[in-house]
Amino acid sequence: MAQCVQSVQEFIQDSFVPMVAVLCSEDAERVTRKNNLSFPELLRPFCRLTSEGHLRDPNNQVVVVKGLRISVTGINTKPPQTPELQRLLSQAVSVCQPPEGSPANVITAGDYDLNISDRTVKASVPWYSDWKETITQLSSSKYYTATTPWFETYRENFFQSMPASEHEFLSHYLACMLVVSSCEAVPTEQFLKLSQEQHRIQHSGEYTFPKWFIPNTLKYYVLLHDISEGDEQRADSVYEDMKQRYGPQGCYLLKINSRSDATGADEQMPDPWSQYLHKTSIHNPELYEESAVNNAVENNVGAVEDCLDSAAKDDISKSHPLQLDQPTDTCYPGNDRSQSANSVDMTRPQKQSSVTPVTPRGTCLTLNDHDRIRQFLQEFTFRGLLPHIEKNIRQLNDQLVSRKGLSRSLFSATKKLFGGGKVPEKSIADLKNTAGLLYPSEAPELQIRKMADLCFLVQHYELAYNCYHTAKKDFLSDQAMLYAAGSLEMAAVSAFLQSGAPRPYPAHYMETAIQTYRDVCKNMLLAERCCLLSAEISKSQAKYSEAATLLIKMTSEDCDLRSALLLEQAAHCFINMRTPMVRKFAFHMILAGHRFSKAGQKRHALRCYCQALQVYKGKCWTLAEDHINFTIGRQSFTLRQPENAVAAFRHILINDSKQSAVQQAAFLREYLYVYKSNTTCSQLSGEASLPQLPLPCLHSSQTRVFFGHERRLAEGEKQAATHVTLDQEYDRDLSQLWRELEEQVVPAANRGTVPVAFQPSQCCLNSQTDNLRYPLAVVEEPIIVELVFRNPLKVPLVLSALSLLWKFTPKDFSGPQGGTIGETITNEKEAASSKENADLNDIMDTQVIPEFTVSPEETKVARLRLLPRKTGELHVLGVVYNLDTTDLGSSEDSPPSELMCVRGQQNLEIQGPRLNMTKEEKTSVSYGPDRRLDPIITPPMPLLEVFFINFPTGLLCGEIRKAWVEFVNVSAVPLTSLRVASTHPEFFTFGSATSDLTPVTPTAAEHCSAYKTLATPPSVAAVALVSPAAFGVTGGDRPAVTEIPLSRGVLGPGEALQIPLWLRGPDREGVHEINFLFYYESTEKTAKLSHRVLRHTAFICASRSLNVRATASRSNTLQGGEREQRGTEEKNSSMLVFVDVENINTSEAGVREFHIVQVSSSSRQWKLHKCINPAGDKDSKLASRERGKLCFRATRCRTEEATSGAVEKYTFADLNLGNDQIVSSTTPCADFFFRRSLPPEPRRGGVSTGGANQMRRHSLTPQNTNEDCMTSIIKKCSEVELDIIVLWKAYVVEDNKQLILEGQLHVALQTIGKEVCSLSQKEETQEMVLLKFKPDVLPPISKPSLEQLSHLIKTCLHYPESYDHPFPQKSLCMVPVTLTLSNCSLAQVDVIIDLRHKTTSPESLEVHGSFTWLGQTQYKLQLQAQEVYRLSLKACFFQAGVYNLGTPRVFAKLAQTSAMCETSQQSAMPALIIINSV
Repeated sequence: MAQCVQSVQEFIQDSFVPMVAVLCSEDAERVTRKNNLSFPELLRPFCRLTSEGHLRDPNNQVVVVKGLRISVTGINTKPPQTPELQRLLSQAVSVCQPPEGSPANVITAGDYDLNISDRTVKASVPWYSDWKETITQLSSSKYYTATTPWFETYRENFFQSMPASEHEFLSHYLACMLVVSSCEAVPTEQFLKLSQEQHRIQHSGEYTFPKWFIPNTLKYYVLLHDISEGDEQRADSVYEDMKQRYGPQGCYLLKINSRSDATGADEQMPDPWSQYLHKTSIHNPELYEESAVNNAVENNVGAVEDCLDSAAKDDISKSHPLQLDQPTDTCYPGNDRSQSANSVDMTRPQKQSSVTPVTPRGTCLTLNDHDRIRQFLQEFTFRGLLPHIEKNIRQLNDQLVSRKGLSRSLFSATKKLFGGGKVPEKSIADLKNTAGLLYPSEAPELQIRKMADLCFLVQHYELAYNCYHTAKKDFLSDQAMLYAAGSLEMAAVSAFLQSGAPRPYPAHYMETAIQTYRDVCKNMLLAERCCLLSAEISKSQAKYSEAATLLIKMTSEDCDLRSALLLEQAAHCFINMRTPMVRKFAFHMILAGHRFSKAGQKRHALRCYCQALQVYKGKCWTLAEDHINFTIGRQSFTLRQPENAVAAFRHILINDSKQSAVQQAAFLREYLYVYKSNTTCSQLSGEASLPQLPLPCLHSSQTRVFFGHERRLAEGEKQAATHVTLDQEYDRDLSQLWRELEEQVVPAANRGTVPVAFQPSQCCLNSQTDNLRYPLAVVEEPIIVELVFRNPLKVPLVLSALSLLWKFTPKDFSGPQGGTIGETITNEKEAASSKENADLNDIMDTQVIPEFTVSPEETKVARLRLLPRKTGELHVLGVVYNLDTTDLGSSEDSPPSELMCVRGQQNLEIQGPRLNMTKEEKTSVSYGPDRRLDPIITPPMPLLEVFFINFPTGLLCGEIRKAWVEFVNVSAVPLTSLRVASTHPEFFTFGSATSDLTPVTPTAAEHCSAYKTLATPPSVAAVALVSPAAFGVTGGDRPAVTEIPLSRGVLGPGEALQIPLWLRGPDREGVHEINFLFYYESTEKTAKLSHRVLRHTAFICASRSLNVRATASRSNTLQGGEREQRGTEEKNSSMLVFVDVENINTSEAGVREFHIVQVSSSSRQWKLHKCINPAGDKDSKLASRERGKLCFRATRCRTEEATSGAVEKYTFADLNLGNDQIVSSTTPCADFFFRRSLPPEPRRGGVSTGGANQMRRHSLTPQNTNEDCMTSIIKKCSEVELDIIVLWKAYVVEDNKQLILEGQLHVALQTIGKEVCSLSQKEETQEMVLLKFKPDVLPPISKPSLEQLSHLIKTCLHYPESYDHPFPQKSLCMVPVTLTLSNCSLAQVDVIIDLRHKTTSPESLEVHGSFTWLGQTQYKLQLQAQEVYRLSLKACFFQAGVYNLGTPRVFAKLAQTSAMCETSQQSAMPALIIINSV
């Protein structure tokens, strides 16, 4: 049970107190009425004695009476009948509500923190967001268990209003005060009249009530003196006469009203009566009437529930189940009088005004008067009442002791002979009835009971227990079950109250008594009283389980209020156990709330449901939660709490409900009706903002914001740039790619620097973009907000008049700071009323969607548009709409459909990203801002649209296609500085500045070649010098950003520009994604928005075409004449280039054959000189899977060309295989050459210039530096820089038409003897490497390989191919041979020539015979840089035959290196000589 203010001992002692009646004269009543009090009410605050009383028991032992309280009531106070009692108790409970603002009580039960207090309604329901914080704050207070003052009030009123019964005497009157005013003419005569009246009431037998304890009732005579009016001397004289007549112990002079009513107006006196008269309505008829009016309002739920949905109504009845007709009792002494001064009639409360002012009480009394009243009651108790009780106890004890000697049988016979009042014995069934046996007042069993009750009232519990125990046996033997149950009940209570606990508490006595009262005697009042006492005693002994069981057993269908209170207390018992039973607590609180609701106690029912919700919520018991929240919403609406009702119904709708569609529709209709009622109240109170709607669910974090207008679609051959749309899914990697492109183009447009205020362009913002900065929008350009709605219900939702809520602050950004030029404007008021405002439309044009339907359990997107008309700061606050249920198929009893259309809003509150940068942010939970809904409206900016004409979707690898691009300025502001950046700059070119742009229209260029062509027959290569700067190449890197030329550098408003665009198919087959980023600026620089970009993504499907393989070989032939003519600078100036072309196309695109029309070269050092294929082999056609091989001679560029001030220029050489020469040094061939993808290896020099090598070089010694230089020299001997461009044409049949496609493939030769291919090899997947936490050791200096060292010297043998010698005449044949040595490096080389080597190669063994070299067989020479040296040798042959002269071995090393670096040089081709014998 809940904690009570009183202890169980105090509660029991206050429940059974001596009863004293009061009989006043009319004058005495008039004296007390000056204070707005009757005489019993005047004494009530002072009825508890502060000092101890004493009396002696029959054994002459002193009994100490502590804290005794007496009950003083009017003699004519009518105990209410059962129906009336229930009504009074209901009002008492209804009046006692948890006060607002009192501290909350928190019970920690297992994993639950239950807040059980007046704040429960706030802290437990789902709409109270701070309930956890509230519990945390209050859990440290001293309140840990719940108090239920309404239950204590009920219990107190229940005990005070218990009617007196025949089987016990605890509520019978022990004494009677006779009160007479001192202003009476003859007070003694008035005392005599009152005494006779009391005697008539007690002994005439005319009255059933009141009941008296003993025949000789104590009469106490009180003379009431009004000090402000009466004669004090006369009062004293009358009192002296009274003492002579009645004795000093039987009378008292009470002086009151020390001040007049007028004098007390200025002085505030304490009001001790308020806590007693306001505590319960039974003793306060005014408050009772006021609470009755309030309850009538609360409980009149019929009209409200008629408006609610009939499909979800519960069993709440319109009339109170306990409101019965009140019978009148003609046997009561006050019923035959019109008005008695001694009665407090509460059976007929008069309806008064709803607001009754509180009447002040005790205004004529001073503190001295209070002390006199207190002293009067003490004198009455100690000198009158206690001696009277002591005397009666002795008398009753003497009577009982005198009978102890008689046997039980004789005693029983005496009772039968002289009892004179017993009814004849009945059957066993009749004996078990309450009325089966009645005792006369003089019966010995009743005398024992009287003695026991007297001892109990004066706290002599040991003697009381003995008497109760004796009486219990007698009653049980007589089968007087009502009497026996009463004795069992009080015996158990007496045993519990005995100090020192001489015997254990007999709980079975209580159980037997309750069962007897309820089942045998059918007296629920007594059973309830016994249950309340037993439960309190069990609770004090921590036997909560037994107490809960007892309370639950007492619930029944006959009284909802009692059942509700007992179920609530049982729930508290479950929560206070050593192991709290939280779910049982919640279940019984639900039962209690249901019974409270049936009893008309709506506030208490709401409180119980809210307490139970703390356990059920968040535990996936959705049906239970729905029921509880539905009931909370019902009760709150009934109690005029529409906000709480809306919140409760809201909770049912926003969760994933498992209810059926019909039930959800009923919930929704009720919610909308309650919501509409709440909205109407808010509008009447002047609140402008609309309340929040829970449906449909708005996923604020998924909101997307798009800045820009809708682009025009493709028109005919025109293809619009894709840019950014809301239909595109966000890709983080792609977004980073666009950001990097923009970061490339911005420095190019700003002289190589990035502005400080640079902000990457974001056209579409979502939860994954960077929203820390305020986004920038442009005036007169729409802002589209995409909202994601989800319908959690199984019924459709119809939204209408859907629009955005916003507030706008106008600002002028023309100045450096941008000041505010107006007040903040919002459309909340207009949106709430669904009215358009022309003034607002001049600032912000807001789109309204007429109707938007969300199907059951559907997630749907709504796009709402705002068009700003002025510059400033915009904040999108939320969305406003009408929620309609007209499509739900309402029932006949439901309200009209127009009532079900409500208007509300939902706020857009987006939480930013979690901050995790600093230490404070990592240790705390903090979030950054999300500015996507707070754009800044900037001044007008240019707006570019791009269209592509004849743009292909599929190309052959290397195919050249000419397209056109159109730029249109659709804004009213001119644009400039138009540039484009791409992820594939090698894919397109706009041509060089010197390129011929004719024909100027796409139609005129439809059948023209993309190349510049000249009619030239095949001959020696045509050579042209080209500077890379003319094609936008600077520093050796391909251009990443291309500037698009504009007329006068500006594209005006509404103007359009068409320029050609050449495309080249990617070298690798497959689908390629090509990204273009167009950059442009306004001619007027603004502080907010410096530039704008336009994105375009093209997908190109590349098909296989040709595969080109090329190899460079050094020429070994040096004719003497040529060398002498060209001079020493032309040494080593020729090279052979083999080009192998394969058609790898499988006729995928209808390609029939490829023609190799031209092979061109581009280099700064080499050039193709002529084609050395056989003259008859001019066919360059390649069908599918055919291959062809071409051989070319390459020569070094002329010295005058290389030194004519054009060191950085490239030499383009064209060798056409047909009659048309394609000028490769012009657009688009040269453009794509300079935009080609560079190979991964460095193109110039032999040493990489990486960061690690740079660091290493700084730390090298001079010796190491020298070795590094030598290594570079050696590597250059075998390196060559020559790019081969193969130009081809393909004949394609498409739609029965033959088309000619053309293209070019690039091959970069870098090393002599190493084959390269035009198809890029697939990169091998990089293996996973371990993380290294130590710096890498610097790699050693790379030494040249053996292959590189073998290219230092080029050798060549000069000899006659055939030699005739007469062997018969001369046996030895000696032939002169010249060995030519050519130094290919730029340093001195030491050469060793060894002629003693004998070949063992298989090729040489095939040649029969052997020869020998005569003369010196080993030479050591030193060749200068690029020196050619000729060495004369003699070969000696012994017989005719074919011999291989290529046997000399040549070793070479740089002059400064050690001998260990000597490397055998590559031998020449087999040198065969024929020796003929003549």
